[in-house]
Amino acid sequence: MKIGGHGLREHLHLLAPLFALIAAVWVLRMVLAALDAPHLVVHYCSVTLAGAFSILLAVMLIHLRSFGSYPNVAVAAFLLECWQQGLISLAIVFSILSGIQTIYTTPPYAGTEGPRAHILGHLTFGIGMGTIFGTAMGCLLLWLLRRMVPLGAGPQRR
Repeated sequence: MKIGGHGLREHLHLLAPLFALIAAVWVLRMVLAALDAPHLVVHYCSVTLAGAFSILLAVMLIHLRSFGSYPNVAVAAFLLECWQQGLISLAIVFSILSGIQTIYTTPPYAGTEGPRAHILGHLTFGIGMGTIFGTAMGCLLLWLLRRMVPLGAGPQRR
């Protein structure tokens, strides 16, 4: 199945550096938590922020490489959100199994329902709402880019 003329493999190839960016922030956050870094430092090393930033970068890549259109933005947002929420869920499982307290298992962030509900929330609500908001934000950015930076517009074209 192709979306916007591109298959899943092509989307994954386009987004590979962004998956790496999110994973790098995730690893950094886990290392900082394991080293017992100050809470403020760990707090600003955000996987969620890296995911949102990655969606914006994906939209720029889609526009600059003429990769597709608005459906491709939705696919990119979905894939990046799945990766991001999967890594967060993995961090929760790791924290529980290892006994190492991370930001994902501390009471203000983990909630009161327990780790199973926390993981389920990330894999359902996190992916769903993240994809919806990421797609909306990305489509708006793509629309703005197409209006302000049309591709193929040279100095002779007016």
